[in-house]
Amino acid sequence: MTSVVERLDRGSPVFSVEFFPPRDEADEVVLWRAIRELESWDPAFVSITYGAGGSSRDRTIRTTARVVQETTLTPMAHLTAVEHSIAELRNVIGWYAAVGVRNILAVRGDPPGDPNGEWVRHPDGLTYAEELVRLCRELGDFCVGVAAFPYGHPRSGDVDTDTRHLVAKFDAGADFAIAQLFFQPEDFLRMRDRLAARGCDAPLLPGLMPLTTARTLAKTAELSGVPVPDSVARRLDPFADDPIGFRKEGIDLVTEVGERLLAEGVPGLHFYTFNRSKATKEVVGRLGLVSARA
Repeated sequence: MTSVVERLDRGSPVFSVEFFPPRDEADEVVLWRAIRELESWDPAFVSITYGAGGSSRDRTIRTTARVVQETTLTPMAHLTAVEHSIAELRNVIGWYAAVGVRNILAVRGDPPGDPNGEWVRHPDGLTYAEELVRLCRELGDFCVGVAAFPYGHPRSGDVDTDTRHLVAKFDAGADFAIAQLFFQPEDFLRMRDRLAARGCDAPLLPGLMPLTTARTLAKTAELSGVPVPDSVARRLDPFADDPIGFRKEGIDLVTEVGERLLAEGVPGLHFYTFNRSKATKEVVGRLGLVSARA
């Protein structure tokens, strides 16, 4: 199976997408409709998330295995250290290898129930993402990705400290990083500059979510950890009672962010999809990221 870094090294920008595992049969229908609609557009890879404390571990493994077996897509499975012993993590990594997964996103993860709650290490587990990266590399020929935080991780004292932690993950063996959500291209580019200043030139992908509803705007603010900037609010607030207008302006805004990032030389754009395909396809199409295969 092709690795994520091989897919990124194609000479022209690519796009990738993130899905979460279905909670029930109805969710599974929605998810697989989105997967099939995006498959012909040839994303560089598809990412399958992994719930806090392993709450969706089995569904993640099953979904990822099905992507391997039933599609032409390159899957990347998530793995977190939350509430897992090292022995359990070894088992999960072994399961991924057994179903043919070569790409893993290794993240420490948030405390279950409260992402901002106190981090409690499993008595027989790991404390840092860099340790999880090292474990993945020890157990197989995996391509390992990690998370990056444009505004700094909530538990980092400042962005410089956070940059040191990101470099440590690369030093531990990470091959690439995917940025958490942000609002303005400069927020991502400043993080890339901080990383470059420390001599690290590993692939760094910006993460984008099409702003189709007020809910996706609020979710972006929640996941990024920062309030909606005034410049974004000025564009979207006038459409608070106009869902059609909000969606149009939101898609325009995210497309403009993508255009700026591509002009700045990013290797690709990673889209958080909410298991839907239509808005992502609109942005990808406008940006000209569709593979010739499509």
